[in-house]
Formats: sequence, structure tokens, C-alpha cells
Amino acid sequence: DEKRKSKSTPVILAEIMKEEGFLAPYRGWFPVISSLCCSNFVYFYVFNSLKVFWAKGQHSTVSKDLLMGFIAGVVNVLVTTPLWVVNTRLKLQGAKFRNDDIRQTNYKGIMDAFYQIFRDEGVMALWNGTLPSLLLVFNPAIQFMFYEGLKRQLLRSRMELSSLEVFMIGAIAKAIATTVTYPLQTVQSILRFGQCSLNPGNTILGSLRSVFSLLHQRLRRQGFSGLYKGLEAKLLQTVLTAALMFLIYEKIAATTFRIMGLKPHLKR
Repeated sequence: DEKRKSKSTPVILAEIMKEEGFLAPYRGWFPVISSLCCSNFVYFYVFNSLKVFWAKGQHSTVSKDLLMGFIAGVVNVLVTTPLWVVNTRLKLQGAKFRNDDIRQTNYKGIMDAFYQIFRDEGVMALWNGTLPSLLLVFNPAIQFMFYEGLKRQLLRSRMELSSLEVFMIGAIAKAIATTVTYPLQTVQSILRFGQCSLNPGNTILGSLRSVFSLLHQRLRRQGFSGLYKGLEAKLLQTVLTAALMFLIYEKIAATTFRIMGLKPHLKR
């Protein structure tokens, strides 16, 4: 068991492909894409709406960026958590678990997963893991804070950034945010999958106890390094995704301003 715990991400990935097939790592790709699209749309829309409404005519600061990111994150979590719960279930459906106590599911798709979870577990099950998700709003908030801060620093000496610069500062911002919040992301996945042996109840206090109990269990069984197990795989996924997302966002925003004949406020 200790030997299994010490395996690296590439070794585990190779084992999954060997045991479950070459396409196993791509299980649930469509729900992931759907969830990412909805989540990014909600977050960017709220963040930029707050920026226009609140920061118009004023200089942006690190504290304002962090607060706007936090508010946008809360709205995003409350709106899109059901999508991520379904996404997590569909990704893990069909996986070969070594623990026989883990419930096997038979979802035919996104809508069927919504229906079965609602029917068998109740509507609140669609918001499993909401508390760690709310705590994790610091992830995109930190990400946007560093991105906007680095962007402001670079724009002091020029009018616009190159594609490579946007890509790099997006990657750096996401890497920092992911590393800081990764232990909570692990707890979030456990709670969304609905296999937590703890019974947190329906209260915020109960959910908070569940979060800290899971963190304590992981720390006691695997040590501090256990809180960051799988971080390298998460970084490979999220950093590249975020960097490309920021690059595409900046290009679309610049094109929109150009078509509308407006000048974007680059020096914020």
C-alpha cells in the first residue's frame, strides 16, 4: 500500500491506461468542457461587470482585484457547482476502484446524471462540496490578482502585451493560485464524488467540520506531502488551460474594442 502511494503521476496514468484502456484518461471529457465553458463565462462576465461598474474612472489596485475576483468566484460557485458535481461523477464512472465500498454508478449522460442524483440523493446533493468550493474562490481571485498586477507592471512601459507575455503571466498566476489552494481542491473532489465516510449534515458548521476532518485524515495518513499528491498533474492541466484562456480572452477583448472603435483602458 505504501509502495502504491509513492507512485508518480506518469506511473499512475500508465496503469490506468493499461487496466482500463487508452481512452480512460479522457473519460467524461464532454462534461468537463461544458463545465469549463459555463464556469469561465460566469466568472469573466461577473468580474468584468464589477470592473466596469465599480472601478470605472479609478485606478485598479491589488485589493480591488482580489475583492472583485472573490465576489465573481462566489457567484460562479453557487451557479455552476451542480455542473461540477455531475462532471466529477461522470469522470469517475467506470473507473476500477480498489475500495469495494465505493458505489458504482450508471449515468447515461449529463441530464441522466442530474436526474439520478436528484432522485436518489436529493437536490442538495448537487451542491456537494460547495463549502470547499467557496473557500476555493480564493483560487481564481489570487489568479486574477497576480494576472492583473503583472499585467499592470508590464503595461507601464508599453501600450500592449505580446501573445507570449499574456500566456506567461497567465501561466504564472494560475501556478501560484493552484499551489496555494491545492489541498482544498482535493477535499472538494472527495465531497463532490459523494463517497466521504463522514456525515457532515446539512449545516455550514457540519460541512466545515467535514472539510477539516478530511484534511486532518490526509495529513495524518500521508504527511504534509500527501496534501499535495497529484499536484504536478493538476498544474499541467490548469496552468496550460488558464494561460490559453487568458490569451484568447485578451485577443477577443482587443478585437471587440477594435470593431466597436473604442480604446481599451490598458493602463489601469
